[in-house]
Amino acid sequence: MSQRSNTTSLTRTVPWRWVGFFFTIAGVWILLISMQDYKDLPEGWQAFGPDYLASLCGISAGSAPALHVLTMWILMSIGMMAPTFVTTLKTYDDLTYTEAASGNLFAVLVLGYLVIWLGFAGVATGIQISLSKIGAIDPNGRSIFYGLNAILLLLAGAYQFSQYKDACLLKCRTPMLFFVGNWKPGTLGALNMGLKLGIVCLGCCWALMLLAFVGGTMSLAWMGLATLVMVFEKLPEFGQYMTRPLGVVMLLGSLVSMFHSLNMFG
Repeated sequence: MSQRSNTTSLTRTVPWRWVGFFFTIAGVWILLISMQDYKDLPEGWQAFGPDYLASLCGISAGSAPALHVLTMWILMSIGMMAPTFVTTLKTYDDLTYTEAASGNLFAVLVLGYLVIWLGFAGVATGIQISLSKIGAIDPNGRSIFYGLNAILLLLAGAYQFSQYKDACLLKCRTPMLFFVGNWKPGTLGALNMGLKLGIVCLGCCWALMLLAFVGGTMSLAWMGLATLVMVFEKLPEFGQYMTRPLGVVMLLGSLVSMFHSLNMFG
């Protein structure tokens, strides 16, 4: 009995599933950082891959390498969205100690969640390639038209005030209520819940993610800022106070972009 108790205590003290989760996030961000276009790399460093990694994000108008762009969006989706899933995962992990869930299904839940965002990565890839072909974005994935910026900011800003955003945020901020209402046991159950959680998260963040075409899909600064915004917005104690103000800021940004767009043609 004592040996079993010690084993259980050790398992709780060393949560290897969490180590793997955060190690994956760290690895993805290292790859994203490696993709940046550094000019002062040590001599010979390029041979180890940074030039190739950077090429994943660099696309010339009209000839976008789909696999490269898809790889970039997959990395972005994992690196930016996985941190926003921590609160929900912590709630699920707590349930494993009540025998309502299994720690072995932790990865299955995460997989279901990421499948939805991998689908989003595919859609975003199509959008980026299309915008590239018509010359609407530069090689770093940033819009070159104030009009396009205005539309994207208007869309994201208005969505901050929508009932759909509120409904999805409620589930993200109170994951226990989600699990109570959607609980399914076993591997398929964990996968099903992960897929549903991915859809809920997509409902929260899709418009914010599309602002990558304003900040630049290759911009590490935009990735970091957007990740922090989405993480904080899902926190129950803090997020409720930033959703509407954030929407106002984006709507004002849309007006400024629209003014510049009209001014260019006026």
